[in-house]
Amino acid sequence: MSSSGTIIIVEDDTDDREILESIIVELDISNKVKWFEETKSAFAFLKNSKENIFMIFSDINLPGHSGLEFKRAIDADVELRSKSIPFVFLSTDPSQRDVNEAYPLMNVQGFFKKGKTYNDMKAMLKYIFAYWKFSIHPSP
Repeated sequence: MSSSGTIIIVEDDTDDREILESIIVELDISNKVKWFEETKSAFAFLKNSKENIFMIFSDINLPGHSGLEFKRAIDADVELRSKSIPFVFLSTDPSQRDVNEAYPLMNVQGFFKKGKTYNDMKAMLKYIFAYWKFSIHPSP
């Protein structure tokens, strides 16, 4: 399963990263995956890369700038905002305040609590990837 483009994942937790990597392999996601542990380098990559970006996954609690600050920076950048890159938050323990801020104030396409088990996480990601594989949006 894939749609063209690179998947950006901003995740600083090593265990969560290993789980995500394993699930992506099991789901046969053939997209290139670019990993970042913090938002500053992820934002710089988005600004300077000529790659087509399929989607962005970001944790909320990250070193330096939070995932929310990362998304606000993307939305504030005319060029990046115009690409309409699907943006999904994955959080271990999302607060209702973060969810309430993300949807009406930012252009996010999802906010998900990380699954309690490996299989829960795998099922959730399977549906997220399937949805965006078939979705049409203004990205090149």
